[in-house]
Amino acid sequence: MNRLSVRLLLSHALVAAIGGLTTYLLVRFLAPQMYDRDVRMMGGPGGAGGPAGGPGVGGAGLREVTVSAMNNAVLVGVLAGIVTAVLAGAYSSSRVMRPLRAVSAATHTLAQGRYDRRVTVPRELELAAVAEDVNALGERLAETEARRVRLLGEVAHEMRTPLTVLDGYVEGMVDGVFEPGPEVLTELGAEVRRLRRLADDLSALSRAEEGRLELRAAEVDLAGLAVRAAERLRAQLDDAGVRLEVPAPSGPLPVTADADRLAQVVTNLVGNALAATPAGGVVEVTSRRAGGEAVVSVRDTGTGLAAGDLERVFERFYRVPGGADARAGRHTGSGIGLTIARGIARAHGGDVTASSGGPGRGSTFELRVPLGG
Repeated sequence: MNRLSVRLLLSHALVAAIGGLTTYLLVRFLAPQMYDRDVRMMGGPGGAGGPAGGPGVGGAGLREVTVSAMNNAVLVGVLAGIVTAVLAGAYSSSRVMRPLRAVSAATHTLAQGRYDRRVTVPRELELAAVAEDVNALGERLAETEARRVRLLGEVAHEMRTPLTVLDGYVEGMVDGVFEPGPEVLTELGAEVRRLRRLADDLSALSRAEEGRLELRAAEVDLAGLAVRAAERLRAQLDDAGVRLEVPAPSGPLPVTADADRLAQVVTNLVGNALAATPAGGVVEVTSRRAGGEAVVSVRDTGTGLAAGDLERVFERFYRVPGGADARAGRHTGSGIGLTIARGIARAHGGDVTASSGGPGRGSTFELRVPLGG
């Protein structure tokens, strides 16, 4: 098993084995040589004090020679074993620390706002998992930064159009081109409301992501609420050539919730379905019970979603590439409606989910809220 803990254990055992083996080999080969040297120095057999030149080595002297030779050999062996073990340990630790240093350098680079740094994935499973997480983090941060930059451009674009209209009307009235009559004031009011909606959407997004949505909970019939919210958008769908189907619900779906917030969710889902459905398509809004939940389904016959987009559509400012709205030149808003819808649903203890048969096969978005009572 190529696990880091096992590899560390084996590396420590290997270091100890190398040190011990080095010590043994040195003692094994040095001890006899040191013994012979000491015996010769003390006049032992074959030495200067042996039979040919001295009294030789007695029992006590032999013991001292043996002890001295062993001590010297062990000392040299231990020192050599320590040096060998340190070298082996340094090599082993460098192999472990190299990917860790790479991960540390990559995280430091990410912290500086450079999100293109990637880490080479090592062979060790645990370190490989860390490296892959850092790489995934870099990719997500890069995507988030790209969406942030795109958001700034989109918000600027959203604000530029009504501000241009307002500026044009104001200049026209100053120059006497327009009279401040009901028609002009109505146009000015529409542009001001457009700016207010953008500000409200951005504020709602911030509160939803921070969990600070204010809910005025009361007993609500979600089935009837969904019908009313969908019918309010019928004129927009008719103008776009999209047929809206809202079958009568089979019965009430009582939930304890903020009616205005849930109506906003249904409105966002129907508006999203309209943006994804070309002229001649159909958007259907139905409601039903599913276990202990009330479910509102918004189904369209539009461009559909790839499997990888089923969750990404709920990310801030994400838009499906090549959607029907983009091809038709329709306005799509700031790309935060689904994010807000999911945040509101989750604040009620429910959720918003997406499903699709694939690109070109339409999509279904479901609002789920726990039934009351």
